[in-house]
Amino acid sequence: MNFIAMDFETANFKPYSACSLALVMVRDSRIVGEYYTLIKPETEFFWKNIQIHGIRPADVAQAPKFPEVWEQIAQYYNPKSLIVAHNAPFDNGVLKGCLNYYNLEQPEFLSLCTARTSRKLYPEFPNHRLNTMCEKLAIRLDNHHDALEDSRACAEILLRQENDFGIEPLKKLVTIQ
Repeated sequence: MNFIAMDFETANFKPYSACSLALVMVRDSRIVGEYYTLIKPETEFFWKNIQIHGIRPADVAQAPKFPEVWEQIAQYYNPKSLIVAHNAPFDNGVLKGCLNYYNLEQPEFLSLCTARTSRKLYPEFPNHRLNTMCEKLAIRLDNHHDALEDSRACAEILLRQENDFGIEPLKKLVTIQ
């Protein structure tokens, strides 16, 4: 299976407030690359978000703004790309929000939500949050809400699902963004 696991952290509740992004590249069902960056959002930080992920305004003061980040990663978002996230509606919404805010063209890509696949494939679990899935599947997650750790965990969840159930039940849950 080939895909990219994506995770954003945000400065506040606004969809264009990305303050970090991680991508984990998977080829032939193996993690082959990682990308991580802080992002300087053009909006204020909300204390609750800082409490969740630990990223503060000072941490992103010298970070690139989203358009600079997009120049580096846009190549990964095309109609044949499968972009995976745990709670994909959130992460896809942040991507779209940032692209809209900066008047950048929206790409078309395939999307898969590992929270959704987890609900379908593991209905017996008490919930399907990322940390719960990692605990139940014995996947390492030391620093939840670190974008790179969350992306790695998301990739590992999908690889485990592919191994346990094959790709057919997963294909049925892919959407076009």
